[in-house]
Amino acid sequence: MGLGFVPLGIAFGVLVTHAGVGWWWASLSSALVYGGSFEFLLIGLVTAGAPLFSVAVSAFLVNLRHMFYALSFPLDRVKGRLGRTYSTFALCDEAYALAAGHRGRSWSGPRILWVQLFLHLYWAGGATAGALLGSLVPDSVTGLDFALTALFTVLALDAVRDRRGDLPTPVLALLSTLAARLLDPGRLLPVAFALFTAGLLVRYLTTGRRPSHA
Repeated sequence: MGLGFVPLGIAFGVLVTHAGVGWWWASLSSALVYGGSFEFLLIGLVTAGAPLFSVAVSAFLVNLRHMFYALSFPLDRVKGRLGRTYSTFALCDEAYALAAGHRGRSWSGPRILWVQLFLHLYWAGGATAGALLGSLVPDSVTGLDFALTALFTVLALDAVRDRRGDLPTPVLALLSTLAARLLDPGRLLPVAFALFTAGLLVRYLTTGRRPSHA
């Protein structure tokens, strides 16, 4: 997962450079914002001079999924106020997929923190390298902004393989996404999460069975 973060960070750093923003902005953003997909969106917001309120609303909508992650992320294994504070800050999609998945059930608090820290360092290091080397990449290169989507696709496929005996859950997730695409494509992610959560609740109330790690 860390090796996957490096090209993602490089792609982000290159996009920052091509947008005409200083290279240091990529390092600062990856270290303090650490928002993954939102950081890619933030490039356009910054270059367009978007109002601070618009930036705040966009950040809330894009990162709203973390509220759902907190329901099953094993933060209780992390000890100490400082450790829990950093673990909460560094809760990204990839860290959640690793720690809340089948392999992470036996992970200790320190191991969870080390995984999050190294993912953070991989991302920040890749973003800095991409920003410093961004001038060497021609503007004609396209598809760099799709790198994050590609990693999410891989994570989704791994989750499906990890839950082969629970086919209704990924089917429900797919249907929720398609419905959100039709209902409100501008806010696809929060709408899809809301529909997916509602579907899980209905499934639980009607069948009395909780899908594993849903």
